[in-house]
Amino acid sequence: MSKDAAATRLALVQAARHRFAFDGYRATTVRDIAADAGVNVALINRYFGSKEGLFRACLDRATPEQEAAPSGSDLERVLGGLIRHIIRSPTDEDSMQLLLLLRGSGDEAVDRIRRETLRGYAERLAGAARAGSSSADDDDMLVRAEIALSVVLGMTMLRTSTKVEPLASADVEAVARPLEDALRALLGGGRG
Repeated sequence: MSKDAAATRLALVQAARHRFAFDGYRATTVRDIAADAGVNVALINRYFGSKEGLFRACLDRATPEQEAAPSGSDLERVLGGLIRHIIRSPTDEDSMQLLLLLRGSGDEAVDRIRRETLRGYAERLAGAARAGSSSADDDDMLVRAEIALSVVLGMTMLRTSTKVEPLASADVEAVARPLEDALRALLGGGRG
């Protein structure tokens, strides 16, 4: 992909992410997105196939454990990545990403994409946790991973969207240690 094509694709994803997060999927038109990105509406179909494809691309932005846990990584790496994501300086992109992941769209196909995305993140997290445990039951670990993901998403929301104090401005150690304890309790693996 050329530099211009990559920049156009990025502009479309950023414009769409903002529109989908604040206006909702149904209320957002491809014309709105193209206008916000300053490009021809036909480029949405060219790069993403459809509005639904563009929504999927908006969810492809790395989430906490995806940033830290490429497939097959171990629990220590996953926990470290989750914790780093929570304690780093939150951004408006984090807030929009949360809205995309958590806000129902009213469109069943799009809501299915959102659920599949969240399930995929939890499956990768459970896989990393299972790799360190020979006795982990698949369904039990998946539930634990979904709870851990809920903790991460909730903490991100409290620190970014709602800016709940003192959590939003807490120092690294004040957040990292109890978060690590909670995630280890859910996913297994005692402190090293």
